[in-house]
Amino acid sequence: MSSDTTEIVETDAGPARITWHQAKNARLVLAVSHGAGGGIEARDLKALATVLPAHGVTVARVEQPWRVAGKKLAPAPRTLDVGWRGIWPALAGPGLPVVSGGRSAGARVACRTAAELGAHAVLALSFPLHPPGKPEKSRADELLGSGVPTLVVQGGNDPFGKPEEFPAGSYELVEVPYGDHGFAVPKRAEIAQDEAVALITDAVVEWTGSLG
Repeated sequence: MSSDTTEIVETDAGPARITWHQAKNARLVLAVSHGAGGGIEARDLKALATVLPAHGVTVARVEQPWRVAGKKLAPAPRTLDVGWRGIWPALAGPGLPVVSGGRSAGARVACRTAAELGAHAVLALSFPLHPPGKPEKSRADELLGSGVPTLVVQGGNDPFGKPEEFPAGSYELVEVPYGDHGFAVPKRAEIAQDEAVALITDAVVEWTGSLG
């Protein structure tokens, strides 16, 4: 496939869409899906698709069936998992190790399904540790149960879980200072928006390089 090709994949939850960003001599595929309120044009997903192919990582940005169908609200987690399972054969098609990833709800899907699908590792962007204002409703068990090497990239001001709220575990965590759930930083912050995004891509480049 040439760079930036799209592919429709039939799943039991409906058609999903993969936008491929090919690396020339790829050694990994990084598959990333969106959250419950946005699409694959999120700043972190776009930045990874732009930067990582030059580092030997083909990026597949995945749109869940509900997004492809034009719906505004994400379905139940179980249905998201069904969609992710359905696209996995296409992601594994190139014959390379697949890093399962996503932002927010997509990160939860990646964690929940990683061991079952044989993911090489998990990239969890803006992992929603708990609903805003409800720290007692923790989803830490999903993160801790991924069963594979896991990198969390979390905004310092994420209302769904600040870095210091995360439990001890065998995963790595990189903080994006001042970042909110979408990694937006306020104008008064000590780092600019493009610096915040570069922190994300640099961390993922370094981590994927260490995966072997």
